Amino acid sequence: MKKIYTLLLILSITIGFAQIPTGYYSTATGTGFALKTQLFNKISPHTTLIYGSGLWNLYLTSDARPNGYVWDIYSTCNFVFGTVANGGNQDDGLLGTAECQRYNKEHTFPKSWFGGVSGTQMYSDAFHVMPADKFDNGKRGSLAYGMVGIPTYTSSNGSKIGNCITPNYTSSLKVFEPADEFKGDIARNYFYMATCYENVIDSWQNLDSTGSGDTVLDGSNDNVFEAWFLNQLLIWNNQDPVSQKEIDRNNAIYAAQGNRNPFIDHPEYVCQIWSTACTNLNMNSIENTSIAVFPNPSTDHKITISSTITLDSIQLINLNGQLLLEINNPAFNNNSYTLENLPQGFYFLKLSSNNQSLTKKVIIN
Repeated sequence: MKKIYTLLLILSITIGFAQIPTGYYSTATGTGFALKTQLFNKISPHTTLIYGSGLWNLYLTSDARPNGYVWDIYSTCNFVFGTVANGGNQDDGLLGTAECQRYNKEHTFPKSWFGGVSGTQMYSDAFHVMPADKFDNGKRGSLAYGMVGIPTYTSSNGSKIGNCITPNYTSSLKVFEPADEFKGDIARNYFYMATCYENVIDSWQNLDSTGSGDTVLDGSNDNVFEAWFLNQLLIWNNQDPVSQKEIDRNNAIYAAQGNRNPFIDHPEYVCQIWSTACTNLNMNSIENTSIAVFPNPSTDHKITISSTITLDSIQLINLNGQLLLEINNPAFNNNSYTLENLPQGFYFLKLSSNNQSLTKKVIIN
């Protein structure tokens, strides 16, 4: 989750990191996938929590907002901890037909992707099983995470469902885009899963009957993820750095499970392990951030720009190099900005951010 003030973020991370047990990562001395295996040997196996009471009780300390309500990753609902009989909103098998009725346990790494066998470590692993609004959890199902163009559903905290606009993947894939403040959290969940279950994850690729898992997993136990999805995780990990909320959650789960998420304690491990992907991606380049223009071609004389970074300017240029439109410091709404009443033609759309620019071809039919 993002912090507004960089100084506060640095201080909070320093305080939180001080709670890492002395010598916990002393054997993590390698590089590349060798480092991932060293981390696997440290964090797996771990104590298996009871899926019901074990997680419900843990959430009281691991996922409580400062105001005491449940820290739900998909909504802004003020859920009260505890059973309905005791005045809480914990899932009791009823309701969940709309937001803010019940919260339940969301496998951010869908259980169908690993076979959904209850009683296994991954089934109740608190690092990836997080509290979420029951209705939104049901809407997501086992959809892969991705960047959404035009949403068909938007939750109260801005999570969205729609066709995928993540670079280098087909737009026919239906995905779930989490709110910006949780994208880094989820990326680090996935790096944890790739590491903690390194000994079995290569067999998970085709377990999900919907094929959703196959779009994400590459069938290996080292790289683990398809290129398009790995790049997206790397970008999210970079754009949404570790927060005090994640640090506190890491410490609470460690007390219950006896293992830690290395990528919360040491975010630098990500690019030490997936070094080739990080080098090729160059996350500081605007070309590798999540920016999409749609629909393209457009048939209704308007286009929408979706971006997870702040744009300094938007310029529309015709084939003769003439500047037809310039918008400085555009005010985005829900990470999107729409240009309307565009005349028919072929254009270049120049998007600029932090002294870098990206040009996309746009067709208005």
